[in-house]
Amino acid sequence: MRDLTGIVKAYDIRGVVGDELDAEVVREFGAAFTRLVGGPAIVVGHDMRESSPGLAAAFAEGVTGQGIDVVNIGLASTDMLYFASGHLDLPGAMFTASHNPARYNGIKLCRSGAAPVGQDSGLSEIQELVTHGVPEFLGAKGSVTERNMVADYAEFLRGLVDLRGIRPLKIVVDAGNGMGGHTVPTVFEGLPVEVVPMYFELDGTFPNHEANPLDPANLVDLQAKVREVGADAGLAFDGDADRCFVVDENADPVAPSAITALVAVRELAKEPGATIIHNLITSRAVPEIIAEHGGNPVRTRVGHSFIKQTMAETGAIFGGEHSAHYYFRDFWRADSGMLAALHALAALGGQDRPLSELMAEYTRYAASGEINSTVDDQQARMRAVADAFRDRNGARIDELDGLTVELSDGSWFNLRPSNTEPLLRLNVEARDTAAMTALRDEVLAVVRG
Repeated sequence: MRDLTGIVKAYDIRGVVGDELDAEVVREFGAAFTRLVGGPAIVVGHDMRESSPGLAAAFAEGVTGQGIDVVNIGLASTDMLYFASGHLDLPGAMFTASHNPARYNGIKLCRSGAAPVGQDSGLSEIQELVTHGVPEFLGAKGSVTERNMVADYAEFLRGLVDLRGIRPLKIVVDAGNGMGGHTVPTVFEGLPVEVVPMYFELDGTFPNHEANPLDPANLVDLQAKVREVGADAGLAFDGDADRCFVVDENADPVAPSAITALVAVRELAKEPGATIIHNLITSRAVPEIIAEHGGNPVRTRVGHSFIKQTMAETGAIFGGEHSAHYYFRDFWRADSGMLAALHALAALGGQDRPLSELMAEYTRYAASGEINSTVDDQQARMRAVADAFRDRNGARIDELDGLTVELSDGSWFNLRPSNTEPLLRLNVEARDTAAMTALRDEVLAVVRG
C-alpha cells in the first residue's frame, strides 16, 4: 500500500521527482484518472522541466493501458491545457510544478471542459485507487496521437480580446524561463505590441530567478528592463504561465485586485448586470467598482475550485483572486494569466494615458500584501485574534475562509491557516498606509505573541 499523503494536495499532485514522484507512481495516477473520467481520450501536456516529458509519457502509458486514447499536446502552459480540454471536450492532465523549484514536478487534472479536479471533486478517489492498486484492464490498449495546439490557443485568446485597433505599445515580458517563453511569441504575433523578451529560453532549472512573480525579488529584473527601455508596461509569468503579474511604466507593481477590477469593468461593458466573483482577500475596491458599474459582486473562498464552482452556480462571467489567478466564463471558467494580460493591454492601448494613471482608477486602499507567520498552534492563535477583536465596537467577524474581521472604519483583515505548512497568512487593508500599518502590527502582535 502506497502512502500518498505527502504529494496529493488540495488541488493537484506535487512532489520531489525521484523521491516522491516517479514514472511508476505517475503511471498509476494515469490509470486511476482514466478510471475516474473514462474516455474516449485524455489530453496531456507538460512544461519545460527536465522530468516533465518522461512523467507525461508514463502517465500516458497508464491511460492507454486502460484502453483509452491520449492526445499529447507536448509543451504547454497550464491555461493551454485547459484550452485543449475545453476545445476538444476531453479530460486533461498537465505536468508542472508551477513556480516550485526544479526538483519538483506535479500533475494538474481536469475533467472535460476544463472542469476542476480537487480533493472534493475526484482527487481523493484517485488517491484511493493508487493507494490500493488500480485494477488491470484486459482489453486492447489505447493509442497516442500528437497535436500541436499553440496556434489554436493563441487564435482563441485573440478572439476574446481584440487588440488590433490599439495604439502601438512596447512591453517587457519576463517569462522566467517558463512556459510564457513558449506561448507569448505566438499570442502576440501580428499585434501592435512590441515585445521585449526576458528569459524566454525554456529551462526548468530556472537559472535567472524563480518563476514566482508573487515574490517581489523575482520582479527586480523586469522592473529594471522596463525603466531601461522606456516600456509602457511589463508582464511577468510564473513557471506554467497560468498567472501573470503586471508592472506599470514606472516599474511599479500593479495589484492583482486592480487588474481584477479593470477586467470586471471591461466584461460588464459587454454584459451589463452580470455577476463577477472575487475572493475574500481581494481589495474591497473590487466589489465596490463592480457594483458601481452595475454588476453583481459575489464573494467566495480562496482557491480555484471554489471560484469555478461559484461561477458555475451563479453564471458569473469573470472571477479574480488576489494571487493573480483570473477566471473567464468564455474560457470554460478556467484561469488564464495570458487572457488577463491581453485585457490589461487592450485597456491601456485603447486610451492615451499611461498605465499608472489608468490603474489609479481601480486602486483605493492601502494593502499589506500577504504576511506569513510560523506558529505552533494555528487554531489557538486564530482564536486569540478573534477574542482580541470580538468586542471591538462595530467589528464584524466571519469564518467563510479562516478569520475575517471588518472594523467600523472600513479597515479589515483576513487570517488563514496554510494547508501544508505551520503558517498563518495575514492580509490587511485600510483607508491609508498609516491605518493599515497600525492594524497589521496589532494583529501580528497577537499572532506572534
